[in-house]
Amino acid sequence: MSLIVILFMAGVLLLAFEVIVPGAVLGIVGGLLFLAGTLVSFARFGFDGGLIAGGIATAILGLALYLEFVVLPKSRLAKTFSMTATVAGTSQPPVADAAAVVGRPAVAATALVPSGYVEIGGRRYEAFSRSGHAAAGETLEVVAVDTFRLIVSKPSTPKSS
Repeated sequence: MSLIVILFMAGVLLLAFEVIVPGAVLGIVGGLLFLAGTLVSFARFGFDGGLIAGGIATAILGLALYLEFVVLPKSRLAKTFSMTATVAGTSQPPVADAAAVVGRPAVAATALVPSGYVEIGGRRYEAFSRSGHAAAGETLEVVAVDTFRLIVSKPSTPKSS
């Protein structure tokens, strides 16, 4: 009888530690200890004793799972240890305000083959040339703003000389 109680108590202890230590390993081992205690009770006390031990093990497991997944998350202890703050930042600042740069002329600071750098009003931006290769110093037009770069193209109306 004492072996069965020891196995059940060890299972309860491991299930309690499962709340603190993530990974499900302790919970699985705790469940296996409950199963071992039930099997030992079948061997020592026969069918009726095994059914009683199995019912007790099922009740304890059900209670432990209910406490872990329903009661504990709503407790003051869980609120103390839970992270409630959210991060509102982004990994990259926006490249540029689309309304401020779309349609403006840009000068290729490097050769765009098809990516490179352009300058608009003295500020340097990473850009992608929709028209393919553009030589350094060539005047381009900003047609869109992508997530991390400007989309440029050769001007639709060439400048008259």
